[in-house]
Amino acid sequence: MSSVEDAVELAREYVGGRGDRWAHLASVGRTAQVLARGSDLVSEDVVMAAWLHDVGYAPALAVTGFHAFDGARFLGSAGVPTGVVALVGHHTGALYEAEERGLVDEWRTLPTPDRQDLDVLTMIDLAIGPAGQAQLDIDRIAEILTRYARDEPVHRAVTRSRKSLLASSARSKRVLGLAEDWPVVPGQRVGNAQSHGGMQV
Repeated sequence: MSSVEDAVELAREYVGGRGDRWAHLASVGRTAQVLARGSDLVSEDVVMAAWLHDVGYAPALAVTGFHAFDGARFLGSAGVPTGVVALVGHHTGALYEAEERGLVDEWRTLPTPDRQDLDVLTMIDLAIGPAGQAQLDIDRIAEILTRYARDEPVHRAVTRSRKSLLASSARSKRVLGLAEDWPVVPGQRVGNAQSHGGMQV
């Protein structure tokens, strides 16, 4: 697998039709594509990873319940480029969840991503809500914390990684020249594609 089109088809095969999970994944993927058309700082690895970042939630791939790890291991076995595997395995504070689940040693066997690419992927993931809607990063984190019980690994991991996640998102916004309140700042267009959930994607 070597193209964005291949990534879209693979994502559709495993996550397509899964309600909000697909809505979120597809919106993250489309947003990455729009940003990539406007900036050479958004790599093809980021776009492919955006389409594949949550593939580990697919029941057929959920081995450990740690979706970033399960997804990355599957993608590695499927011949996906190493940079994409690394981004999927590390996206949006995955280290913290690995610690909460007692899977750090296994997780550290994954390849290491490019830091700027990881920031960009995290920024986009935090800009899209669970139903595919545009959302401020700070609100997205708050939403995740309300969706998971306090004793669940995801809640604990996001609570611990909150500051780091917001810093990652802020770095990417500065590098890409986006407003601090992207993607929902009134009147701001993110590319020239169709409007989706209050954001141009």
